[in-house]
Amino acid sequence: MLRCGLRLLRSYTLIITEKPDAASRIASALDAEGKAKKLVENGVPYYVAKRSGDIVVVPALGHLYTVASKKRGERGYPVFDFRWVPRYMAERGASRIRTWLKVISKLAENADKFIDACDYDIEGSIIGYSILKYACGGKENTAQRMKYSTLTKEALEKSYSEPLSSLDFALIEAGLTRHEVDWLYGINLSRALTTAAKNYSGRYATLSTGRVQGPTLKFLETREKSIKCFVPTPYWNIKAKFGRRVLEVEYEKNPVETRAEAEAIIDSCKGKDGETEKIELKEFQQLPPLPFDLGSLQSEAYRLFRYTPMRTSSIAQRLYLAALISYPRTSSQKLPPEIGYEAILKKLGRTPEYRQEAMELLAKPALKPTEGKKIDPAHPAIYPTGNLPERSLNSAERNIWDLVVRRFMAVFGEPALMQSIKVAININGNKFQMNGRHTLEEGWLRFYKPYFKSADAALPPMEEGQKVSVKRVLLEDKFTTPPSRYNPSSLLRRMEKEEIGTKATRAGIIQTLNNRKYTREERIVVTDLGFEVVDVLNEYCPAVVSLELTRKLEERMNDIQQGNETRENVLRDTIEILKPVTEQLKEKERVIGECLSQALMKARLEERVIGACPVCKNGKLVILRSRTSGKRFIGCTNYFKGTCKTSFPLPQKGLANPTGTVCRSCGWNTVRIWIKGNRPWNLCFNPLCPTKTKAEKR
Repeated sequence: MLRCGLRLLRSYTLIITEKPDAASRIASALDAEGKAKKLVENGVPYYVAKRSGDIVVVPALGHLYTVASKKRGERGYPVFDFRWVPRYMAERGASRIRTWLKVISKLAENADKFIDACDYDIEGSIIGYSILKYACGGKENTAQRMKYSTLTKEALEKSYSEPLSSLDFALIEAGLTRHEVDWLYGINLSRALTTAAKNYSGRYATLSTGRVQGPTLKFLETREKSIKCFVPTPYWNIKAKFGRRVLEVEYEKNPVETRAEAEAIIDSCKGKDGETEKIELKEFQQLPPLPFDLGSLQSEAYRLFRYTPMRTSSIAQRLYLAALISYPRTSSQKLPPEIGYEAILKKLGRTPEYRQEAMELLAKPALKPTEGKKIDPAHPAIYPTGNLPERSLNSAERNIWDLVVRRFMAVFGEPALMQSIKVAININGNKFQMNGRHTLEEGWLRFYKPYFKSADAALPPMEEGQKVSVKRVLLEDKFTTPPSRYNPSSLLRRMEKEEIGTKATRAGIIQTLNNRKYTREERIVVTDLGFEVVDVLNEYCPAVVSLELTRKLEERMNDIQQGNETRENVLRDTIEILKPVTEQLKEKERVIGECLSQALMKARLEERVIGACPVCKNGKLVILRSRTSGKRFIGCTNYFKGTCKTSFPLPQKGLANPTGTVCRSCGWNTVRIWIKGNRPWNLCFNPLCPTKTKAEKR
């Protein structure tokens, strides 16, 4: 029996949620008076609600179970025997999971009904299934399933009163297979790389790769090579300036391939006036945008705010848990009428910020959203619930919420009506052209205006046959440019296009590549270590970086969900692929270890490089530690050659890392100091920096 205050609960419905915030909202929504009682046992919160019977709502902390080797403590490879275990048995720092599972198991003892209310997707389904199976004593086959896309009271009440009669076992089977396949790839290949480097150098460093990580790094490596090997080709553009406002027109046949041809055109234009030959006006519609799925939200947030996909996903999840937006991990571009367009707009109209736009949309005879082709069987596209924030949102949360709200309103707007203007100008037989654009009717742009970059370009009134005074004809020397580097947003889109990874995992994989020092910077640059890892994989296990293999596995896991493939077949084939790969990696371990160790050594050195030495000019300043005193300081690499003794002191507490930026006052490089309990700050170590001399005078 479970005690709730002075009352003993002899039987009740146990609802399992994915996160504590979700548990709190579900319990409050289901309680008849909206006042569920919060209880805490050994640090684990759970809630008791009353609704024609007792309901106990207990949260998980995301995944409480994970895949691990059958032999506990095994560090070698290959490893093909695995089992599902509580996370505290497989991961360091997960000790509180033990307490969490004990409390859930205790709550399950007197429950007579079980409901899985974790997020309705692959990950949420696995979380609920594993808890019901292992912590609740095999209740996965009798449990019901709540399915909802928002944490609003209305959606949760409906989901509770109309539950699915069972878990989605096809979805669960596909999810379990994905986790197990990814574990087999990750554990074997990562251990092979890490072991090779450690056995050669004697120093440990985690090196990882996997089924999706490998091909993603390969994209980046291929692009980086094409940038480094790119040979610029010269070309020439011709422009003319004319009129009182000094307008610019482009030569019709730009780019010109030879300088001689370009100079001949300029010579023939010198001293000549132009004539407006033709003016073309065209009207066209710019259709409203599609509703957000997770990928497009991440791309738009990067474009507007420079938020990484990982950060956007995290912010969107917080807004979902605050019942402000619908479930964000969706691939849908559909907004079904069941979500209640009118009700959402009425709620949004309660705030002055959106009142005018909401009222304008509500005045339309019918609300019909613009939609895309993509469908997600579990959830609609991302939309605002209409609820207003119950707490103050930080600036990033406010930005994403406002973006979702305005996108939602924009999809109900009318197409924008645009007019393009093309003016052809003849200068002594040489054709030039000028383009303009004008918005005639804003349509949906009114609702999305803060986030829409207008391409309007006004032109002065002109007529055909009008003479124009040419001020100057210019020749521009140009060179072709290499392919642009990926940024987190464009890499995410490439992964989506190639159909590797899932909407829930892609952002994390991009972050992992950065954490492992395979890549750096916002415009993603592949490091020497990243190149070396790809080289090793290319030579000894090319299948691992193969798009075809990864895509095929994704298809087979989708087939499992459709009932056309089995988990056993996919796992068997995965092991058959990995066996020869691990054998070859073992055989070439020393060669691989040497390559990776050298790249790791260089990566460690690069992490400590601050910048060029301001004294000797050809050395580099790095963060060093004295062998005698153990103190750290900044020194020049030429010290080891005996040609430069430049050094500067550093604080001895906390972390010290190069920033890659310079001091605004003196232009010297700076170091980021991070002492626990204090805010990080940038240190300029130049003893003659104006900021230091000012401080001394004070």
